[in-house]
Amino acid sequence: MTLLSLVLILLALVTFVGGQLILKRAMESTVVHGLRQPRFIALLGCGIFLMAISFFLTLGLLQRFDLSYLYPFQGLSVIIISVMAAVMLKEKLTLQLIIGALLITAGIVLVSLN
Repeated sequence: MTLLSLVLILLALVTFVGGQLILKRAMESTVVHGLRQPRFIALLGCGIFLMAISFFLTLGLLQRFDLSYLYPFQGLSVIIISVMAAVMLKEKLTLQLIIGALLITAGIVLVSLN
């Protein structure tokens, strides 16, 4: 794997996580102000844009790498989203969630060893 490949894989992961977090924030804003507020529209557009970047980067990466190689990196998104949701969105991390994230991490390590 080249440095460029690693950067593209991480960029796909970061844009996916960022898109998820921004879309969550956008949907939370609709509870009070509805769907027509400028903040919601801006967040929705930004979230969709980031998810689209992630999607097309992943398609490009699938041309060069096996799915079994890329999928463990996608598994990291669960862990990163959980931590970032706790930090940025003030969501509660439960013991069950932490144990699940640790099991996912162990699975990623095991798959990556092949």
